[in-house]
Amino acid sequence: MSEIKVLWVDDEIDLLKPHIIFLENRNYKVTTAQSGSEALEEIHKDDFDIIFLDENMPGLTGLETLAEIKEQKDSIPVIMITKSEEEYIMEEAIGSKIADYLIKPVNPNQILLSLKKNLDHSRLVSQKTTSNYQQEFRKISMDMSMVNSPKEWAELYQKLVYWELELEDIEDNSMIEILESQKTEANIQFCKFIEKNYASWFDGDDEAPVMSHTLFREKVIPEIKNTPTLLVVVDNLRYDQWKAFEPMLSSFYKKTNEEIFYSILPTATQYARNAIFSGLMPSEMEKLYPNFWLNDTDDGGKNLYEEDFLKAQLKRLGLNLNWSYHKISSLRQGKKLSENFKSHKNEDLTVVVYNFVDMLSHAKTEMEVIKELASTDKSYRSLTKSWFRNSPLIEIIQQAAQSGFKLIITTDHGTINVKNPSKVIGDKNTSLNLRYKTGRSLSYEDKDVLAIKDPKTVHLPTINMSSSFIFAKGDLFFAYPNNYNHYVSYFRNTYQHGGVSLEEMLIPFSTLIPK
Repeated sequence: MSEIKVLWVDDEIDLLKPHIIFLENRNYKVTTAQSGSEALEEIHKDDFDIIFLDENMPGLTGLETLAEIKEQKDSIPVIMITKSEEEYIMEEAIGSKIADYLIKPVNPNQILLSLKKNLDHSRLVSQKTTSNYQQEFRKISMDMSMVNSPKEWAELYQKLVYWELELEDIEDNSMIEILESQKTEANIQFCKFIEKNYASWFDGDDEAPVMSHTLFREKVIPEIKNTPTLLVVVDNLRYDQWKAFEPMLSSFYKKTNEEIFYSILPTATQYARNAIFSGLMPSEMEKLYPNFWLNDTDDGGKNLYEEDFLKAQLKRLGLNLNWSYHKISSLRQGKKLSENFKSHKNEDLTVVVYNFVDMLSHAKTEMEVIKELASTDKSYRSLTKSWFRNSPLIEIIQQAAQSGFKLIITTDHGTINVKNPSKVIGDKNTSLNLRYKTGRSLSYEDKDVLAIKDPKTVHLPTINMSSSFIFAKGDLFFAYPNNYNHYVSYFRNTYQHGGVSLEEMLIPFSTLIPK
């Protein structure tokens, strides 16, 4: 361990000589001061790693000295030591951002523990986390070879995301690389699972998971009985992004349930979100509501009738609810709903579709600055957290809690950082999405795609008699041969959706109640 510099401030410093010798024997360099004024002089002479500060001293008190230290060198952690157990002193010290609080008489082991907790915390946590993941790595690898149901895949993905979040701040980058390779292997196996089983989920398979078109009926409706509910659908929200900002809700909501459900294919807003609100698969929407449905090659907005789809579904389910629907795609719209939220307090169901995360992923493709800010999954999560912390959405959720609303947070699909191109050829009417294509006479690499030659088998619309769908697997993205290198360079390391991956298909559904 390299030498750590400690400043110990106490008007009875001579009585602490045994403690100081104890620390010096462990390679800590201890400088002493007998007053607040001396302490302030010392922090200008040397750069200390940590300060022990007595609260009760003549002249400048500990709290007054603390205020001066924080004003001059805010980053130095300060551990307050006091004889007093009075609550107001503790509260004032904590409010002044102390690192720890010890009550006299202190013993050497208390001092050492406080030092380790404040100076070695990151290293110790990193070592422990790395050790735990190394033990778990083998189990995850074994589980991956045996997983064979939608539920088991959901549990495995949750486990991978848990370790991804645990490892994101550790010092050992090799562990992150191991986890990334494990996620890549998991996606390879997951794509095989989807290729083998997806079509059977529409034929009465007992193991079929909750999917986009069954989510509202099977999961939302049971939650809204007798309780006013705010349903928030955050477009394009991955499970790891949800886990990243979930703690921000803990001061006013308590989570009662969290599940993973499956987005339908394509994992794209036009298909998946319309399916949530209609309670129907795309081919059924096209047939029953031709005025509301547009195919990929049709002109016009593809998600303009979600409110109409929801109205029809509620009627079909025989539900007579007082409800409203709100689509938020700008700061102004979000602020307006926040300002007027109290007017919805008597509704049974308030539905909010929030589009920011989807816009963020598209901006990463188009804007160089966003590419840099969200160059990895970790930074993408961080950007999402920052948005949520400062968005009108958190204000809306706070108001919902104050009004006694149950809260449901979910999404329509996730997204994946695409890394590798796969060549595809189609005619001029082929859809443009980078993760799925629909059209006639598609030419592609068989190993790279899940191909659906008869869209009717998975309840997708058939634009013409020979139309088919292909879905990119894992982190692949489709690129045409024309101007190939330019487009590969442009789209590599961007966030896309529409294909088959854990990140796109396995998405969160969480229920929370007000505290």
